[in-house]
Amino acid sequence: MQERRAQKKADSNGDRVVATNRRARYDYEILETIECGLVLTGSEVKSLREGKAQIADSYARIDDDELWLFQMHIPPWSFAVGFGSHDPDRKRKLLVHRHELDDLHEQTKTQPLTIVPLKVYFKEGRAKIEIALARGRKQQDRRQAIAKRDADREIARAVRHAEKFS
Repeated sequence: MQERRAQKKADSNGDRVVATNRRARYDYEILETIECGLVLTGSEVKSLREGKAQIADSYARIDDDELWLFQMHIPPWSFAVGFGSHDPDRKRKLLVHRHELDDLHEQTKTQPLTIVPLKVYFKEGRAKIEIALARGRKQQDRRQAIAKRDADREIARAVRHAEKFS
């Protein structure tokens, strides 16, 4: 009940998650996260407000001292006809502070790191994206992460079970 109230309050404020990249936390070790703004057209914003976006295969890269997001798919808005429609897979500019951009540029140059998006959401009516500086995991690391998650889940179950009968 409280979760629904919190969700309703978040929706009324405009804070609403549009898309998440759940696969990123499995494939990558997340080192640092940054909130960025998105440069979008009007039909892209309307499509996002309908909850339509896919960021599963997208990534960010620094080109010409600007941060760009590639392969994010925002389908055309259903009511946009003619000049109002947009290219669904175009690259999109991300808005970050200069010091954050310089930090990202330095870290990706010196280490084998990737910039991946984690979620797209609205905050106070503006489209935002949370990106992460991440290091790719090898197959063995993924297996260890799964084993650790399963072990933590078993411990939590045991604790709940012990509390229930004590």
